[in-house]
Amino acid sequence: MAPDLLIDPFGEQSAPTARRDFQLLGGRFRFESNSGRLLRLVDAAFGGLPKHRLSAILPRLKVRLVLAPGGRSRPRSRREPPPLGMFSGAGFLGGATDQSDFVILSPQEQSALIVLSPAMVNFPYHARYELIEFAVFTLAARTQQLVSLHAACVGRGGRGLLLMGPSGAGKSTLALLSLLQGFDFISEDSVFVAPDTLLATGAANFLHVRADSLRWVERARDVANIRASPIIRRRSGVRKFEVDLRRGTHRLATAPLRIGAIVFLSAQKAEGGALLRPLSKSSMAAHLRETQAYAANQPEWRAFRTRACRLDAFELRRGAHPLEAVDVLRSLVER
Repeated sequence: MAPDLLIDPFGEQSAPTARRDFQLLGGRFRFESNSGRLLRLVDAAFGGLPKHRLSAILPRLKVRLVLAPGGRSRPRSRREPPPLGMFSGAGFLGGATDQSDFVILSPQEQSALIVLSPAMVNFPYHARYELIEFAVFTLAARTQQLVSLHAACVGRGGRGLLLMGPSGAGKSTLALLSLLQGFDFISEDSVFVAPDTLLATGAANFLHVRADSLRWVERARDVANIRASPIIRRRSGVRKFEVDLRRGTHRLATAPLRIGAIVFLSAQKAEGGALLRPLSKSSMAAHLRETQAYAANQPEWRAFRTRACRLDAFELRRGAHPLEAVDVLRSLVER
């Protein structure tokens, strides 16, 4: 072990080279890093987002990002594994090889540590989405006892609608068309709700749109803007345009929206022109369990379910054109 590593093996005395401060998801986040490249990923994820507040006191949360040193090339005949690089931050001690990437967090300490290898940074979408956003979302939810929902959320006038359904149900397409029709936007797939107030927040940074959804977009300039966006590839192999909603005239919700109704999207076609079907309380509870398996195992679920079951709930079936569904959402949110 080199002499300097004997003095400070975990790098505890090395100060971060740069910081960023953002207010988002109801908390005040400080990001620290030894790499400007990693902080640029943070800027790409959270820069320019509305400053949401869920309570009078903003929790202070800390995320440290460490860029692991690159390893030297070695002859193939060498059998020993790559050396372990040791890191510290956010109240943790840890280690990783130069080919490892990890994130650890402590809700009790209100902090997280993310370590990325140079190889991972070459995949900015995955580094941002799978590591940085994961840490921030989890930390915000756990420290504030929020319910993490796989849902979209749009609204108007401070009132929001939760749009739920399995992957492929059309949440992103409906969220896109609602956004283009002037709705306030919270998120397309990750929504965080305070169970006692039913205030919903999220990171309204990107909207991921499949190319086949563009046939429903009416204005040519909107289609052109989407097609000019970068294309990302999901782990499933699906390719989507990643539309940065902070560019342009999109209406990002300037404050959390209070949930007024829950809409479950169905792949079933509407019969007789009726797209919206009211759900009973028992049916709504069953739909919640089916679509929110992760949230249903969290401590805050019971309080959320109790309050959510007092809301109106509907099944939204498919019409001839998704804009028909947008009209239905408009009627709901304006009640």
